[in-house]
Amino acid sequence: MMMDAIIIENAFQEKIDRDLCIEPKDQMPEKYRLHLIRQMSQHAHSEVIGMQPEGNWITRAPSLRSKQILLAKIQDEGGHGLYLYSATETLGISREEMIEQLHSGKAKYANIFNYPSLNWADIGAIGWLVDGAAIVNQVSLQRTSYGPYARAMVRICKEESFHQRQGYEIMANMMKGSTEQKEMAQDAMNRWWWPALMMFGPHDSDSPNSGNAFIWKIKRQSNDVLRQRFIDKTVQQAELIGLTVPDKDLKWNEEKQCYDHGAIDWEEFNRVINGNGPCNKQRMDHHIKYHNEGAWVREAAAAYQKQINEFN
Repeated sequence: MMMDAIIIENAFQEKIDRDLCIEPKDQMPEKYRLHLIRQMSQHAHSEVIGMQPEGNWITRAPSLRSKQILLAKIQDEGGHGLYLYSATETLGISREEMIEQLHSGKAKYANIFNYPSLNWADIGAIGWLVDGAAIVNQVSLQRTSYGPYARAMVRICKEESFHQRQGYEIMANMMKGSTEQKEMAQDAMNRWWWPALMMFGPHDSDSPNSGNAFIWKIKRQSNDVLRQRFIDKTVQQAELIGLTVPDKDLKWNEEKQCYDHGAIDWEEFNRVINGNGPCNKQRMDHHIKYHNEGAWVREAAAAYQKQINEFN
């Protein structure tokens, strides 16, 4: 039995080393499958929970155009969650089990969505900074070793690019406005900058899952490399519209051709990811409430599908 497992693992790793995708019916080590379930379900939960801070502003968007764009963006995020839940189900876990893990606290979602959206400038910051950080990470995931996950990322990245432009447009327009609007935009920048940097996760040396993720090519680039790429791109965008990055230690490193930045507060990151952020309870209570209230829709859909199957 042990010899069979070794043969399977060697054949699997050989395929990984040849840069071939692993597909659902391929044999794979149990640790690889569980790693993917954890990562992909967390990604799906993040997309769905991420609808909440923006949904709060649909009725208060400042124009019909901005309302339409925000509605389209939130709809996209719901779709991303569905793609990712479906892709994760190919690994042998049910949607119901993933949701139960989320509600019980066993599964996590991105810490960024536990911060409040206080005004319209926050919607700009979320689109520009949060979705901008997501794009940097997700472009890398288009080359992840698990086929269904990689293919889902292709479409998601295209839609996230629209979200990032929507957010940047909001911030750019506010920076052309009144003194009060400029102050709102800068305040949103101050509050969302550091949580956006935390989205990439801790240093890989402090991450227990990074080692295998690189060996299995689930992950292609380190958290710090991706975070640096985001910083170098975003600082220039901020300067272009007159926003100040809230980092007194930020400076251009001529030798390395990148920006040096200040220390990230990992105590805050751990506090929020472990359930003690400003909106953790609010986000989960909201999700549980509407999941329970929507049970009849799922039951009706299942009954309808059963009738179709019996008819055919």
